[in-house]
Amino acid sequence: MDIQILVAYSSKYGATAQIAERIGQVLRRAGITTDVLPVDQVNSLERYAGVVLGSGVYIGRWRKDAATFLKANEGTLARKMVWLFSSGPTGEQDLAESLQGWQFSQGLQPIVDRIQPRNIAVFRGMLDTTKLNVIEKWVLKNVKSPTGDYRDWDAITSWAETISAAMEQVDRETV
Repeated sequence: MDIQILVAYSSKYGATAQIAERIGQVLRRAGITTDVLPVDQVNSLERYAGVVLGSGVYIGRWRKDAATFLKANEGTLARKMVWLFSSGPTGEQDLAESLQGWQFSQGLQPIVDRIQPRNIAVFRGMLDTTKLNVIEKWVLKNVKSPTGDYRDWDAITSWAETISAAMEQVDRETV
């Protein structure tokens, strides 16, 4: 397959980076040339047919560098196949229930609407208190957020496989 895809991410403590890496592994296993990079290391999107962009979510918002990347690359992303993912909710409550009413911030939602991603996923995240600073620990205590690793690797792998299938379809159509 001659198609290239970028998996770009913003991760504060590494959990979202690990999700991005898993997505990249699934795409590579399917024979898709895949780069997995933090958003601040992406120089150009031109060579990529598709972009998977993900961010950790903190206090209901994407990380600032991911939001900046989305805004700065809106025009290019609107011309490509794009998938977006967020990582963040922790705990074992129903994911749909824990996300009730969640959406991109007012500043990002219109951009997301214009880009028209093929899919938007939200994955459970990981919260390791040993990595948090004093202020984050204080906030965590007050919002009573569950700690631990709640990432569902099967769901992440399955989602990445849908991206792979879409890319394979595009490759067949361009031959």
